[in-house]
Amino acid sequence: MSKWQFWIDRGGTFTDIVARQPDGTLKTHKLLSENPERYKDAAIRGIADLLGVAREADIPADQIDAVKMGTTVGTNALLERKGEPVLLIVPQGLRDALRLGYQARPRIFDLAITLPALLYHQVLEVPGRIMADGTELEPLDEAVIRAGLEDTKKQGIDACAIVLMHSYRFPDHEQKIAAIAREVGFGQISVSHEVSALIKLVGRGDTTVVDAYLSPILRRYVDQVAGQLERADGEAAPRLMFMQSNGGLVDADRFQGKDCILSGPAGGIVGAVETARAYDFDRIISFDMGGTSTDVAHYDGAYERTFETVVAGVRMRAPMMSIHTVAAGGGSICHFEGGRFRVGPDSAGANPGPASYRRGGPLTVTDCNVMLGKLQPGFFPRVFGLDGKQPLDADVVRRRFAAMAADIAEQTGSQRTPAEVAAGFLRIAIDNMAHAIRQVSVQRGHDVTGYALNSFGGAGGQHACLVADALGIETVILHPYAGVLSAYGMGLADLRCLREKSVEAPLANDSLHHVVAVANALAAEAHQELRDQGIADDQITSHKRLHLKYAGTDKSLPVALDTVDAMQAAFAA
Repeated sequence: MSKWQFWIDRGGTFTDIVARQPDGTLKTHKLLSENPERYKDAAIRGIADLLGVAREADIPADQIDAVKMGTTVGTNALLERKGEPVLLIVPQGLRDALRLGYQARPRIFDLAITLPALLYHQVLEVPGRIMADGTELEPLDEAVIRAGLEDTKKQGIDACAIVLMHSYRFPDHEQKIAAIAREVGFGQISVSHEVSALIKLVGRGDTTVVDAYLSPILRRYVDQVAGQLERADGEAAPRLMFMQSNGGLVDADRFQGKDCILSGPAGGIVGAVETARAYDFDRIISFDMGGTSTDVAHYDGAYERTFETVVAGVRMRAPMMSIHTVAAGGGSICHFEGGRFRVGPDSAGANPGPASYRRGGPLTVTDCNVMLGKLQPGFFPRVFGLDGKQPLDADVVRRRFAAMAADIAEQTGSQRTPAEVAAGFLRIAIDNMAHAIRQVSVQRGHDVTGYALNSFGGAGGQHACLVADALGIETVILHPYAGVLSAYGMGLADLRCLREKSVEAPLANDSLHHVVAVANALAAEAHQELRDQGIADDQITSHKRLHLKYAGTDKSLPVALDTVDAMQAAFAA
């Protein structure tokens, strides 16, 4: 007998759910991500609602086949610096290597520079060094390492990140330290040659620290969700999978901190691409406007990924969908200060949410649309108020905009109606979003006038045509599931495994044999991981790519693995 599947996107403001019922039809549900008076976890409450389960009753897990989910739990922990306390283990003399980073100064004209808070809490410098050619310059002092780990463990720190020089090629010392950490009893051990087997200590180290910092938070959340889905009869629980930042699903027990940052937005891109393909569009701009932010991406026949990025002031080297985010969502707060209008970057979130959400929140972009009549309370989900059954409050929006118009008139002498004030804030939000799209398209040489704008997200439909007009785009796609497309994308996504490794060799026929051997070994590892997740060999497809760069430069371009001449031509094209 067929069972239910649930595809879930837990966003900053709303949690969206698409359920595939046993008869194959789809059903959607949307609820606030945070509503502590009514439920502890929005995803579990949404599943219960769709199954018709009462508030205190257990979920009938025997009726569920699979749950595929994207979550912002890790992203929020990173943004709010609420991850696990981490011990950073580095070679002696490199205590401040990650703090110093690359000495980049992106905002040299700011009068007050506020550095992002470090993710690690303590540093343990360990004697021992392996050189770039694999020679052991200094052996590990295992007694000193064990004593340092035991002392840190006594202080209550349970996560460690091990980052040594040249370990991406020669991991022996890292493996020995990890073994000692397991003996001491550390619960989370992130090792740089496993997390990010790439050259450059700083990028590899930052990624490893992020993994150690977020993985325990994710594990607790995964265990919480899995616990709610356990079957009373002791049979196997429904399969639980999470979306990774690279656009592929993975079994819950393999979900890592470094792969969770774009978990929700990645599902949106998959959904946008697959739905556009159904309408024969292969060149799109995905426009995902939610409650907290707007995510935009470029697609021209292949998913674009970035392998090094900065999120919340933290450098990471892990495959991620190439997504540009701007703080202009439905919950972006409207400010009038210093004689000018400003939208965001702060957001009202789900709690308290916009003024119209009946929780005493500030005026936001959503309220602008209520004020202008673009959002009709009678057609909006009734999920507000203490009982979760009230409509949007349009009256409080009109009163608040009237008060703001009066304040603007008092400060500037300019007489504006409340509707004109709301329209002004909306124009600013539109400009912010159009600028974000230009950054991923026009500024990289793509003419977007020949593209389709695939608009989705809870607030996308209200703004898609205005954004398209600002960019000269003539085609807008609004799928029937546009309001929950990120969740829909979870159901359309494949299980995916990406492996990468630094080779650092000249591109020549002499080195190609070694390069092919490395690529084949990585492919074999990835194949085995997919097999372990229940995927048959005939369903697995491999794509092998090299990242090439000119000698003496830092930036690389991906090309398909081929002959030397073919790769040189592809690189130069």
